[in-house]
Amino acid sequence: MDESFANLQTSRLIGSVPAVISDDNKSSNVHITSVTEGPSANNQIFPPHQGNNNAKGYQTLDTPTERLEQQPSNNWKGFFNVYSYTQYFDVDTDVVVNRLMSSLYPTSGDFFNKIDANPDMYGLVWICTTLVFVLSSLGNCATYLVKKRTDSEAPWVFDVNYINLAASIIYGYAIIVPLAFYFSLRYMGSRADLLRFWCLWGYSLFIFIPTSLPLLIPVEFLRWVIILSAGSASSCFVALNLRSYLEGSNDLTVVMAVAFGLQMVLSIFIKVWFFP
Repeated sequence: MDESFANLQTSRLIGSVPAVISDDNKSSNVHITSVTEGPSANNQIFPPHQGNNNAKGYQTLDTPTERLEQQPSNNWKGFFNVYSYTQYFDVDTDVVVNRLMSSLYPTSGDFFNKIDANPDMYGLVWICTTLVFVLSSLGNCATYLVKKRTDSEAPWVFDVNYINLAASIIYGYAIIVPLAFYFSLRYMGSRADLLRFWCLWGYSLFIFIPTSLPLLIPVEFLRWVIILSAGSASSCFVALNLRSYLEGSNDLTVVMAVAFGLQMVLSIFIKVWFFP
């Protein structure tokens, strides 16, 4: 080695590795710090991965966070948390439109297959709210037309009670009737799902929204034909889809007849009360 490099003091070179010190130099008070030793080294030890069997090696920093997000909330306080119900409203517009179109074709009977992956509550809330405002507004228009036909000079006042009545009937029917069928089918031994029933009955009411406008036609016979046709389509939609929960059961005919009859009663009530 060249003498010019050999005479250099290694202690003054930052990052240099000191040479081997002989026994004669051990008595000196020179303190040599290792290059790899930092001022405050704090290495984190990662435990072995304990999640999926397919994952090998050590877990990363993101694993504990992901595990906490995937843990379901078993606390009863989750029922009062709004964020617990966001998953039931996480649905695309194309999916909602597809389900609305399925409700207009009641003879298919495959609605539960379409909503198997993601039954939603968005359709129930949106359809019921729209139907309440449609019935209350068009119902007042129908009474206005009837009064002007009988007596053009008679005063007419907007009836606000139509909104309260429509909200009570529509929301009550869409919530209580599926709940009653759920407990009934569970009692019969069927694996009924309440969320799917609410989704089914919610979309079954969609047909009454477009058919409410032709009910303004001042022809009583035509009105009855329109509302009975809409009621029959909605009844078949509910009854035929309930058939999948009662295949091979002796109570199949009774349950389908009750579901069909309740939908028809609702349609007749809409005609008699809102479009007299």
